Amino acid sequence: MTNARFNQIRGVCTWLAGVGLLSLSACGTVQPPPTAQSIVGLTPVGTVTMTEVVAAGMTGGTGSLTFQGRTYPFKVVGTVVGPGGASQVQASGEVYRLNRLSDFEGAYSEGTGQAGLATSGKAELWMQNQAGVIMHLTGASEGVVFSLGRDEVLIELAN
Repeated sequence: MTNARFNQIRGVCTWLAGVGLLSLSACGTVQPPPTAQSIVGLTPVGTVTMTEVVAAGMTGGTGSLTFQGRTYPFKVVGTVVGPGGASQVQASGEVYRLNRLSDFEGAYSEGTGQAGLATSGKAELWMQNQAGVIMHLTGASEGVVFSLGRDEVLIELAN
């Protein structure tokens, strides 16, 4: 390999590494995921059921929110912070700090547990958006994902 070709490849690799670091730092603009301490003293105001699929570092899914006696379908789109994998999570749980339906939509930080390799088994998700809405979901997961312990997802109400 010539020096010119080597320098080209090295330049591309350096650029890709920089883009990756910028992507990770951009994830920090959304607040950290909530924990059990975040809901101490709060009363749930709704419930959620959700199916979330991770494939090649991307997240997608559907769910339904029950709030003030009505059920609203929604979509989930996002990324896994880390190399990714392939898995499916089916979970349900409670919603806190939701005052208006419009506050439900938005970007959520999703805590998925400790960083590392997550395999099939029990799933526990802690999610919070910029409006302060918190979801605590539990369920089951199938598959394998390597994650840094949190994801960023966008939830949109379906029409």
